[in-house]
Amino acid sequence: MTSPLRIGNASGFYGDRFDAVRDMLTGGPLDVLTGDYLAELTMLILGRSRLKDPKRGYASTFLRQLEENLGLARERGVKIVANAGGLNPAGLADAVREMADRTGVPVRVAHVEGDSRPVPDGYLTANAYLGGGGIAACLRAGADVVVTGRVTDAALVTGPAAAHFGWEHDDLDALAGAVVAGHVLECGTQATGGNYAFFDDHDVRRPGFPLAEIHADGSCVITKHDGTGGVVDVGTVTAQLLYETSGARYAGPDVTTRLDTVRLAQEGPDRVRISGVRGEAPPPTLKVGLNRLGGWRNEVVFVLTGLGIEAKARLVREQFADALDRAGSKPAEVRWELVRTDRADAASEETAGALLRLVVRDQDAEAVGRAVSGAAVELALGSYPGFHVTAPPGRGAPYGVFEAAYVPAGEVEHIAVLPDGTRETVPAAGPYREIEDVAEPALPEPLPPGPTRTAPLGHVAGARSGDKGGDANVGLWVWSDDAWRWLAHELTVARFQELLPETAGLTVVRHVLPRLRALNFVVHGLLGEGVAAQARFDPQAKAVGEWLRSRHLPVPLALLDAPEVNA
Repeated sequence: MTSPLRIGNASGFYGDRFDAVRDMLTGGPLDVLTGDYLAELTMLILGRSRLKDPKRGYASTFLRQLEENLGLARERGVKIVANAGGLNPAGLADAVREMADRTGVPVRVAHVEGDSRPVPDGYLTANAYLGGGGIAACLRAGADVVVTGRVTDAALVTGPAAAHFGWEHDDLDALAGAVVAGHVLECGTQATGGNYAFFDDHDVRRPGFPLAEIHADGSCVITKHDGTGGVVDVGTVTAQLLYETSGARYAGPDVTTRLDTVRLAQEGPDRVRISGVRGEAPPPTLKVGLNRLGGWRNEVVFVLTGLGIEAKARLVREQFADALDRAGSKPAEVRWELVRTDRADAASEETAGALLRLVVRDQDAEAVGRAVSGAAVELALGSYPGFHVTAPPGRGAPYGVFEAAYVPAGEVEHIAVLPDGTRETVPAAGPYREIEDVAEPALPEPLPPGPTRTAPLGHVAGARSGDKGGDANVGLWVWSDDAWRWLAHELTVARFQELLPETAGLTVVRHVLPRLRALNFVVHGLLGEGVAAQARFDPQAKAVGEWLRSRHLPVPLALLDAPEVNA
């Protein structure tokens, strides 16, 4: 019987905890250590870096981490798989080889390429999301370190698992199980108590990074090294499963994973078993991420203190409009937002203040630069009483736009460059299956009528939210069958939009996942042109779930922990 494959994660984004690689290598046994460095925003950052130096375009932090820990990984027999290659995986592979030679650590280095697509005019980057086949080929050829460009986050797990267990492209259930494991691991400590709705139930001051013990059938146990902080329970795993997903069918280049088949069980302290995952043939197209510079933006935040907040805000807006008219340089987009953080009769100056946020955008850097910053500075001695800003106005900065396109999977050449330099073409995963919506499952019987109390939704439900391009998703789950009976009927799309008025004019789609006791709402267009465009106060929708949990509604008394819930 093949032993489980222990795959750990040491990075959830470019800039994550630097010492996580060493912690994971020294904290307990591992077979493979992965690192996820790429996000939609990261590809834009790397694209701008490559403009300055064509030899760059990869996550340099990974190279520094590897320099400190490559010998340790070699000594312990741990394979390293990371997507840190970004826009230049071949360049990163060469840099790893040079570093290994310099430090005297004999390792075999391979990389995966082929994700780079022709870049349309006006764009910085165009990259297809590849699956795990290239990673698997590199590991089968004996690689100790594999670096990739734009692969799906889950590919960092499906590739090593396929290589270890000998899975083929038609082992759909096993691959789907590995996709779920990869999705849980990909954001690092979000699976071990980080960014967790019920954080105050656990010590999450320094959560350890997660690992998955993957079995030959694709089932796994999510856990962490003994003695590390944080927690792994059904709640933390559910939260991460709902993160940045949409419906029951979770499409990818290796397999379409049925999230409505996932079963979770607490197997022991810090051990959650994932089983029952079913897979279907992947779609015939691959997603391509396109990044471009959308223009220039600037931001000024005015602090309004004490009495007459609305009148002070009105004065600033009128003065600013007049200044721009006189300058003859009004930006194409001018957006004001008054955030009432002030309190009456406040005991500190900070709690007496409100924030008036000005955001301007234009295709012309000059239109958001000196004209805007100059107008803000010149108000300093001639505006509302107590005038000050949170930071000196700057010259403006470029902002990016992320867009998704799709190309036939067969048109993308997926290449594994093996340790000896051999270039192996990875065959496409077909046959394929078009993605179709899953019929909405039957809802549970509603709770019988009974007494209610107005209380925050978060006293009953957990949530996690995130971004996908210009859309946001908000996943909610509950702990008990009775709470599920209530949530499934209470939190309709109409109720969701009522609780979050910002979403009222947008298309909101609700997805029901009974086995997780979860609802997942996708809010189309909430984030405008995506995170890099910074269209709203919370540009990645990270806190939308917590906003929703804070909203009050009638909750059955039977579901509330204590009658003092309103306190």
